[in-house]
Amino acid sequence: MKFVSCAVLLLALPLVKKQDGDDLPINKIQVIGSHNSYKKAIDPLLFATFAKKDSVSASRIDYEHIGITEQLDMGLRNLEIDSYADSKGGKYAHPRGLDWAKGQPAYDVNKEMDAPGFKVFHIQDLDYRSDFLTLKGGLEKLRKWSLAHPDHTPIFITMEAKDNQLKGEGFSAPEKYTPEIFDQFDQVILNTLGKDQIITPDVVRGKYKTLEDAVLHDNWPTLKAARGKFLLLLDQKGEKMEMYIKGHPSLKGRTLFVNAEAGRPEAGMMIINDAKNPAIPQLIKKGYIIRTRADSDTEEARRNDYSNFEAACASGAQIITTDYYQKSTHFKSDYVISFEGGKYFRLNPFFKN
Repeated sequence: MKFVSCAVLLLALPLVKKQDGDDLPINKIQVIGSHNSYKKAIDPLLFATFAKKDSVSASRIDYEHIGITEQLDMGLRNLEIDSYADSKGGKYAHPRGLDWAKGQPAYDVNKEMDAPGFKVFHIQDLDYRSDFLTLKGGLEKLRKWSLAHPDHTPIFITMEAKDNQLKGEGFSAPEKYTPEIFDQFDQVILNTLGKDQIITPDVVRGKYKTLEDAVLHDNWPTLKAARGKFLLLLDQKGEKMEMYIKGHPSLKGRTLFVNAEAGRPEAGMMIINDAKNPAIPQLIKKGYIIRTRADSDTEEARRNDYSNFEAACASGAQIITTDYYQKSTHFKSDYVISFEGGKYFRLNPFFKN
């Protein structure tokens, strides 16, 4: 198995004991986590049917994850959850993909999809099998794990509010997010994870006038203060991000950070998927927390290409996501992502000097 360490570009810090670095702010750590963390494999019968129609798109979603609590047990410290609104319940209870290929295993045997509330899956009607079917159910799993491991290092969660209509025939139209639905979204997260376990924008802003002002003054909580807690980031730009911000200047009273650009009062955490973007190190130096990707669409794993991962490590980005903290079981590849020593958390070498 080929192993590529970030140390090829940055001299890694010595392996640390659990409490080392506790006085550092959390923008000076570096973690690896998973992308679409809830995702199970598409059933082979449905996958084969879809691949006949669009082999390129099929190859891009040909991956799966172990359960989220198993990921946390391994040491991963970033998760990604896609949420679909379902105000009346039942909208996604019978994915059309069940009819596109006969003989698939039963879906939602406990009828969780019938109840109103946010649902979790990757692509409506096609890529719908998940470690947890509802947002509330997934958050309950996370809270239970966190309470059982109260000293854990902070867990970052990227949340995507999905409502895009897919191109092509046959896909159902998702419910659109509205200001009211975003308020419900916040409430579900607060009520389920517990306000005491979430580092919100209000916590980081503190006595500063804006969130960005606090971030530029390095007002992130220390690692010690962040142990046992979660930080959540809304993976949206444009209209949906503005909808979430509206009425909450500098994200006052909101639960999630947003992907706002530098210069805005809401800026604090950002998503820059291109790990080779030269802007990342400059933003890191100013105090922002950046999430980037080591791989996407199975491409790097198929090529055994570690260049994006190496760039992500060198950039100082605090959060690096991958679909391959374990080797693929869908195609032959030795591609596996971790820091030196098989770790997924470390003090950030970017700040060594």
